[in-house]
Amino acid sequence: MSDWIKSVALALSELGPWGAVVFVAAYVVATVTLAPAFLLSMAAGAVFGLWRGTLLVFAGAVLGASAVFAIASPLSRSRLLRRLDRDPRVAAVRRAVAGEGAWVMFLLRLSPAVPFVLLNYALALSGVRYRDFLAASVGMLPAIVMYVYYGKVAGDVAKLAAGVAPPRGPAYYALLVVGLIATVAATTMVTRAARRS
Repeated sequence: MSDWIKSVALALSELGPWGAVVFVAAYVVATVTLAPAFLLSMAAGAVFGLWRGTLLVFAGAVLGASAVFAIASPLSRSRLLRRLDRDPRVAAVRRAVAGEGAWVMFLLRLSPAVPFVLLNYALALSGVRYRDFLAASVGMLPAIVMYVYYGKVAGDVAKLAAGVAPPRGPAYYALLVVGLIATVAATTMVTRAARRS
């Protein structure tokens, strides 16, 4: 995986300021086509760093999820889904998501058990309102920060392997330690909260 991250980092760095635009566009395409978006999230950490990478991944994820909503939500009234609604369990899940809207979607976004790219389509097909769908996107942030952070660490390791030492100082080590602790703590708390709900 580190070889893939290195190749993406090299390609994006050659684009200069357009690298961020190309990255967000690639993230949107990956989201719509059900490609594993977490790999791009890790690449963002390696290429853009933690904060800028998080911002770009979140922008790409929200734009990609919105594109999925535009594609899939009209199908929520299709014959196939009406037929599936005859099953009381399916109907109950669709009613719960549509009824509770943003809160249920937010909790689902927090859970690492449901892949982001599949969840976009499932939520769009459930008949929820776009504004609730969009508001619940904030729930993606903990997972985004985690993957971008891992990508940053992998990028630093790749730079070391290539003989390029990343800049280090007290801020670098503080970010490394605090980021790791915060990522583990947030992931654990979020997973427990999502499972309970």
